This record gives sequence, C-alpha cells and structure tokens, in this order.
Amino acid sequence: MSIVHKFTGKPNDFSWQGVDGEALSDEGLEFITKHVLIGPKEDAPNYIMRYFRVDARGHSKLERHPQEHEVIILHGKGQAQIADQIFDVEPFDVVFVSGGELHQFKNTGSEPFGFICIIPK
Repeated sequence: MSIVHKFTGKPNDFSWQGVDGEALSDEGLEFITKHVLIGPKEDAPNYIMRYFRVDARGHSKLERHPQEHEVIILHGKGQAQIADQIFDVEPFDVVFVSGGELHQFKNTGSEPFGFICIIPK
C-alpha cells in the first residue's frame, strides 16, 4: 500500500501524520523513542525505515545482529560506535553499519539527537 506520511514536527521534535512514537525501555537503551515511518503497517516488502529520537544522555544498545543499517543524522550531535571506533556525527552525516558489526548511537549534546535508520525487513 503506497502512502505519504506528512511531516508535522518542528526542529528537534520530529513527528509524522499517522506515525506513533514508541518509548523504548529494553535493557541497554536510555531515553530513546522509535517511530516506524515505513514498515509492516504499510506492507513494505523489503525495508523498514525508522526515526529514532535520543534525548540528552540517551543511547541505543551496544549490539550486533545480521542486518545492515543505513543511517542519516537529522538533528543534534552524537556519536556512532562501530566496532572499536567512535565517530562524532552531526546533521546530514551518513553512517553505514555492516551486518554483524558491533554498533551503538549516543547523544553527546544537550538537545535531542535524531536520525533515520533503514534496515532490511
């Protein structure tokens, strides 16, 4: 089902029509909200597009799994850890994480840090 989710957010507080945010509380996550922009609800057969908002002092899990990630930073400042390297990232930087690679994203600023992440279904 083809669809357009209109952007309804503002700087540092992104949102889209018809897309609910889900505060994540799994072990290893801190102050992070996920929005599935395109995925199973839209019957997307190959990829899932997600937006993550990481509040101050927040971070994703330090993890590895088989799927790759394609990421573009939208706002804020943060760090991307890939294996044993840490990269400072800011708006419009892009990050590719290979499948099976240890990785994590952290907010290093006082404002929200947000990025789009695309993974295979």
